[in-house]
Amino acid sequence: QMQVVESGGGLVQAGDSLRLSCAASGRTFSSYAMGWFRQAPGKEREFVAAISWSGGSTVYADSVKGRFTISRDNAKNMVYLQMNSLKPEDTAVYYCAADRGPGNTPTMTPRRYAYWGQGTQVTVSS
Repeated sequence: QMQVVESGGGLVQAGDSLRLSCAASGRTFSSYAMGWFRQAPGKEREFVAAISWSGGSTVYADSVKGRFTISRDNAKNMVYLQMNSLKPEDTAVYYCAADRGPGNTPTMTPRRYAYWGQGTQVTVSS
């Protein structure tokens, strides 16, 4: 079992930056890939970014590439999502998720993630 808790969401203006944090506990955090997803009102949950267990490999959705950066600190059991140049279309609830198996490469596939947080709201005003 693993528990993940997101924080750092809020209301910002277009062009601003925000950093989301995800605190994980309950398993050997450093062995598992982690991901960020988001869900806007009336839309399906979509992939944002993922990072390998070591932090050496990352994957991004095209819509955030060049603006968002995922990182992790295995010593602190933390994953971060630095979001720059925010746009109104980035408005959504952002979820942190942990891969279901150790050592997997980071993936966009939601079914690969077994543990999800409750989400944190990000609202970007124009």
